[in-house]
Amino acid sequence: MDLEKQPAPQAPPPEGCLTVAIRIPVRIVVLVLVVPVRIVWDALVVVGRFLRDSVLRPLWRALVVWPCVALWRYVVVPLAKAVGWLAKVLVVLPLVWLYRHVLTPVGHGIAWLVRGIVAGLAWVYARVLTPVGHGIVWLLKGVGAVLTLIGRGIAWVARGLVAGLVWVYARMFTPVGHGIVWFLKGVGAVLAWIFTPIGRAIVWCARGLAWLAGAVVTGIGVALYWIARVLLVLPFVALWRWVLAPMGRVLAVVGREVWDALGHAWRIAGHISLAVGRFLGTLFRWIFVEPVRWAYRTVLTPVGHVVRDVVLRPVAEAARSVGRITRAALASARESVRQARADVRRMLFGEGGAVRDAGAVGETREREAVALREPTGADTRTLGSSTTALTKD
Repeated sequence: MDLEKQPAPQAPPPEGCLTVAIRIPVRIVVLVLVVPVRIVWDALVVVGRFLRDSVLRPLWRALVVWPCVALWRYVVVPLAKAVGWLAKVLVVLPLVWLYRHVLTPVGHGIAWLVRGIVAGLAWVYARVLTPVGHGIVWLLKGVGAVLTLIGRGIAWVARGLVAGLVWVYARMFTPVGHGIVWFLKGVGAVLAWIFTPIGRAIVWCARGLAWLAGAVVTGIGVALYWIARVLLVLPFVALWRWVLAPMGRVLAVVGREVWDALGHAWRIAGHISLAVGRFLGTLFRWIFVEPVRWAYRTVLTPVGHVVRDVVLRPVAEAARSVGRITRAALASARESVRQARADVRRMLFGEGGAVRDAGAVGETREREAVALREPTGADTRTLGSSTTALTKD
């Protein structure tokens, strides 16, 4: 059901001969113009990425990131910790002490005082104000009863006055009212038989004049409309229909084809630029990188091994031998000095100084034995010593 509901793919609209005639030359010209631009653009992109990765990013890290990190780590964080400690010591702890030892007792005292005041007010309300209020209510009830009696008397007097006024109106003012009504009816009849026909005649004349003015204005407007249409609208419509619209269609086709040609040329130029870049990279590798690598592997490495085995190792061995001989000579000199000092102490102080000198002599002999047990240059294993071992064998 879902497949049946899906609309069938519409075929692309047919292209005219103008589109087909413009497309191929435009794409060829655009491709010829765009390829150098795309190659230069890709070269600039490569140079920009190299500069970004090798220059700008380390420079950014050295000038901005690392100073900011160092500032945060060694200035802001210790300063914030110091400020926090000062705030705790100077603000938080005094406020806690003030709350515990001052505000809390004062609050308890205020609460006890408020409870006492509330209890006193409740006693005053129950024992004083309530009886006084009941007395006032009883008094107001008595006053209300008296006022009710007075109101009833005033109402009886008012009803008598109203009845008298109604009798006077019915006996005196009613005939005068009938005379006024008869006069108003006469005035209405005069208006209906005299002024109404005159007003209708005036309205009919005004309508005739308005119709005549409207007809004149309508005729003038129709004439101006046709004049403007013939002199302005019809030429502009003809210009738009027979000149501007076809020219716009042609320019739209040309612009669309140029835009599509630019897109195709930019993509094709990208492939060409990629191929050129790979070719140049391979050429650079075979011209510079591979010869340097071959020279390093086949020439410099063996020469370095020979220099290391023939020159550097004998020199190092001779230096170590000189060092051992020098250390042995210094140890013998120190031993002679210690023996002489021990003999002098023995002659002056007896056996105590001799025992201390014997301990020092034993330590010296142990250090000499350790120095003599150190491996020599021939017995020491180092990196790349396979050549020496094979030579000895």
